[in-house]
Amino acid sequence: MAYETITVRNVTPAIGGEVFGLDLTQPLPDAQVAELKAAMADRLVLFFRDQPIGHEDHIRLANYFGGVHIAPSTAPWQVPGHPEVTIIHADENSTFVAGEDWHSDMSCDEAPPMGSILYLHTMPPVGGDTVFSNMYAAYEALSDRMKAYLSGLTAVHDAVVGFGGITPEGMKLPRHSHPVIRTHPVTGKKCIYVNRGFTTHIEGVPAIESRAILTYLYEHVQHPMFQCRFRWQPHSIAFWDNRCAQHSAIWDYFPQVRSGYRVQILGEKPE
Repeated sequence: MAYETITVRNVTPAIGGEVFGLDLTQPLPDAQVAELKAAMADRLVLFFRDQPIGHEDHIRLANYFGGVHIAPSTAPWQVPGHPEVTIIHADENSTFVAGEDWHSDMSCDEAPPMGSILYLHTMPPVGGDTVFSNMYAAYEALSDRMKAYLSGLTAVHDAVVGFGGITPEGMKLPRHSHPVIRTHPVTGKKCIYVNRGFTTHIEGVPAIESRAILTYLYEHVQHPMFQCRFRWQPHSIAFWDNRCAQHSAIWDYFPQVRSGYRVQILGEKPE
């Protein structure tokens, strides 16, 4: 795809684009916003280097894409004075990190976020990569019989899976049902929309069948042919489309510090 105001370098054939030629610490012209939206539709996840953004810059970037999604499950990690911004931090005292299991962010919400923008200002010398996988490609690689079987099925996504042990006792966590195969509202393409981080079961089938099908899909979406891997540097940004991409944060750097902030973008109820 050709662009006039930015440069996009593909990370792998399947997914990912590294973007050059813009400054996210400043407001963007309309032409660059339009090209970023086109690049997102094409590459599913965009990466930016050397962008030391502040909270207002972070929120402004999200607003270009439709406003900020404030997830109820992440309330304990909100930045004081900026409820739109979530702290993402791990160090020698951490007993868990956000996002180790393959997942689509906040798929437990009724209208999960369209996208997530993660900015990391501090990185370990080695490690802390994030891996992304293309759910369009994962769907297309299914057999026709499996596509037919999954069509019309729904699955339950429950925040207790990812947050039940780390949120304050008594905190109400969201739980919603979504299609196993959703249609992307912009591209019209079908993609797999169940994930190990939030999905509990497929509705309307025996429990043993649900477990078997979900286990197969969880393994399937991790195929290397669908993936790219991002090696972070200080002041890097990853911006991904939760509707058609899953990701996994690799915690291989303990006890080193990995720290930054995430803002999520308003989405729609999956269909």
